[in-house]
Amino acid sequence: MPPAAGASRGTNTVKRPTPALLVPLLLVAAVAAFFAVRGLVGPAVRAVEVARGDLVQTVVSTGRVITPARVEIGSVVLGTVRTVETKEGTVVTAGQVMARLRDEEQRAAVAQARAALVEAEARLTQLARLSAPSSEQSLKQAEANLELADEEYKRTRNLFEKGYYSQAKLDQAERDLAVARAARENAFLQATSNSPKGSDYALALARRDQARAALEVAQARLDNTVIRAPAPGTVLKRLVEPGDVVQQGKKLFELSVTGETQVVLNVDEKNIGLLALGQRAEVVADAYPARSFGAEIFYVAPGVDAQRGTVEVKLRVTEPPAFVRPDMTVSAEIVAARRDGALTLDTEAIRDAAGTAPWVLVVRDGRAVRQPLKLGIRGAGRTEVLAGLAAGEVVVPPSEAAVREGGRVRADVSPVAKKPVTRAPDIFK
Repeated sequence: MPPAAGASRGTNTVKRPTPALLVPLLLVAAVAAFFAVRGLVGPAVRAVEVARGDLVQTVVSTGRVITPARVEIGSVVLGTVRTVETKEGTVVTAGQVMARLRDEEQRAAVAQARAALVEAEARLTQLARLSAPSSEQSLKQAEANLELADEEYKRTRNLFEKGYYSQAKLDQAERDLAVARAARENAFLQATSNSPKGSDYALALARRDQARAALEVAQARLDNTVIRAPAPGTVLKRLVEPGDVVQQGKKLFELSVTGETQVVLNVDEKNIGLLALGQRAEVVADAYPARSFGAEIFYVAPGVDAQRGTVEVKLRVTEPPAFVRPDMTVSAEIVAARRDGALTLDTEAIRDAAGTAPWVLVVRDGRAVRQPLKLGIRGAGRTEVLAGLAAGEVVVPPSEAAVREGGRVRADVSPVAKKPVTRAPDIFK
């Protein structure tokens, strides 16, 4: 039925959203798109990159400068100090006089012993030039007298048997023979005693040797009144003044013997496996932190200090700087190992790095994948990777706690996240 006259026609109209309603809709759509994309590619996380570079593993410890020997010099005799000729800091040579004691008594003893030696030597001279020749002549005379007495006895006995001599005459001849035999025996003994192999000569030799030894003892006691440096070195302490009375064994000086300068360290026992003879080190004195010098390990103690859990290590300093002094406190960095062009990773990115099964979360195909590692040496902030990763791969560190194994991530390797590869100091090249 047609519309009545004067009636208006109805029309269908579409309502469009106003600008005030359009903006929230766009925001909602953008947020939805953001979360959709994030769910597909994962969140952006900080990551570190596996890189190649030179790596140096070091062991750091503190210690002191020592010298090969420190000698305490004292007196071996009781006496009074006359003069002191050195002081602290004096550089002495071997045999140089450091102090003198009063020596009047010792000089008198030397003179007495020397006189006794002269007397003993004179007795030997007398035996050799007078007594021995005289004894030989007396022996010859006694032998001649014995021969005459024997002939006289034989003649008298012959005449007695023929009746010409009486019994008294024979008895007298027999007595004269016995006296001659005794005189010859006495002369023989005297000559033997005075000979170089005889008892008198041996006694004279013993007395001479005794006198000579007594002179040496007296001279040694006199020499002991002069205190001398046993070796070249530097006087560290002077503990005596003129007029002091010193006793045997009392320390008068402390001497640092000139020789090879050394550094002794007490290294934590956990680093024993990293130490070896010949390893080089860089040493810095606390008093001169900007002036380092080189050293080399020449001794590692065979045992461990159980109380402190340390092992003693000694370094040889072949060219010590002029400022180095005994007992100076120093810090030493020992080069335990070095790898040139090694594959390295930031140590902080390795999980269970100190355990038996270290691993990392490596980003592969947009996901965090668990990867076991085989590690090598450790340097300053970086660790050598022997197996499990390749150069250029990126790893999510444990600090990114929100990342889970198998989750999607976007690695962000920024310059701030990168750490420079450790370079060996010039002293180790």
